Amino acid sequence: MDDDESDEYDGFSGGVYDEDDEDFGDDFDDDAEEPTVPCPYCGEAMHEESIRCPACGNYRLEEDAAHAAKPLWITLTAVVVLAAMAFWVLGVF
Repeated sequence: MDDDESDEYDGFSGGVYDEDDEDFGDDFDDDAEEPTVPCPYCGEAMHEESIRCPACGNYRLEEDAAHAAKPLWITLTAVVVLAAMAFWVLGVF
């Protein structure tokens, strides 16, 4: 490399930022924080666009939550009732 080229600063210092550089930190604006809302379950602040609370893990809105499977007793009751109806129709009882 020539000495003339090494004196030029191209904005990149090998992955290390120079705090004395006048452009240091321009990408981060502390005043431009994203709006937050309280979690309806734990009350912790969460981003307004978040689907789940990072603190408690609950979904912010019920329609975003995965639908839980039906309880086992409902499925077993349906199977027993259908089996009883099949035996009744077929004349086994």
